[in-house]
Amino acid sequence: MSLPTPPRAGDTSRHRQSWPYHGHVVRPLGQLQRWMYRGNRPNGLARVLNAIAARLFAAQLFSRKRDVTLQVRGFRSGATVSVPVVIADHGGRRYLVSMLGENVNWVRNLRHARGRAVLKHRGTAEVVLTEVPPADRAPILKRYLAVAPGARPHFPISRHAPLGEFSAIAAQFPVFRIDSYTPGATDGTGR
Repeated sequence: MSLPTPPRAGDTSRHRQSWPYHGHVVRPLGQLQRWMYRGNRPNGLARVLNAIAARLFAAQLFSRKRDVTLQVRGFRSGATVSVPVVIADHGGRRYLVSMLGENVNWVRNLRHARGRAVLKHRGTAEVVLTEVPPADRAPILKRYLAVAPGARPHFPISRHAPLGEFSAIAAQFPVFRIDSYTPGATDGTGR
């Protein structure tokens, strides 16, 4: 079986299906990840793995500095929901991206909580997550795919795609800027 030839330098037509970026292993792993999140909802296996990853990220075990646990209060149950996430850095700021798009619980819970959340990675930090307008998301999404390999199968474009392709899909993937929480701020959100 012969492997396809890699795209040439400067080729802007790179797409996830046209080049298996790590050979024979990534494509089946990407298929498994898409299966675990079919319909943009985690199945039982994904929920178990996410719970394990959230605990490991919070304890800083087997994780990078950018791997953290997001905790946000559920707007229906009131219970704290923990989700493993990857922080993307861009332009001196830090961001969270919803790899599954708009219709996920942590995004709805976060919006209902007016951006108030907790990030855990060894320690605990109260934060306010401010949604970034779609027009400003493209470079952040590109950086996110560069640092979050587990998210790549959920995006319709390659991490090597030009910025214009990221602009075209930016409205589909919420991005939140991470700001420190300041108790007693005048606007009521803690900013």
